[in-house]
Amino acid sequence: MSSASDARRIAAGPTPSHLVRSKHSARHGHRPDPDADPQSPPPFDPLRLCIFATIALLGWVAGPVALAVFAAVGFAGYWKARRRGLTKSKCYLRDTRLVLAYLGALLAAGLWGIYSLAVQLIGF
Repeated sequence: MSSASDARRIAAGPTPSHLVRSKHSARHGHRPDPDADPQSPPPFDPLRLCIFATIALLGWVAGPVALAVFAAVGFAGYWKARRRGLTKSKCYLRDTRLVLAYLGALLAAGLWGIYSLAVQLIGF
C-alpha cells in the first residue's frame, strides 16, 4: 500500500463493523445509540448559528473596523481562489465575481464608517 492510499483509508474513518447494532439493544427501555445506529440521521448541529452570532457580536463591539477587517480577509481569500481557478462558490451569490463585488462594497462601507468615526472623534 502506498502512503496516499493509507491516508485515504485513515481519513475515511473506521470501518462500519463496529457500528452494527445488537439485536437486544431496543429491549429493557433502551433506545438505540444514534452514534452506533447507522440508519438514524445525525442530529442537527447549529454550529453556523453560533458562528453567525459570534460574528455579529464582533461587529457590534468593533463596528466598522470589524466590517472592514472581515471584508478585507474575505476579499483577499476569494481573490486568491479566483486567481487559482475558482469560478463557482458555495456562497449564496455563487459566482466569485459577484462575491468579490459584494465584499468590495462591504470593505468600502467599512472604510467609510472608520473615516466617519474618525471625523466625529477628532472633530474635523
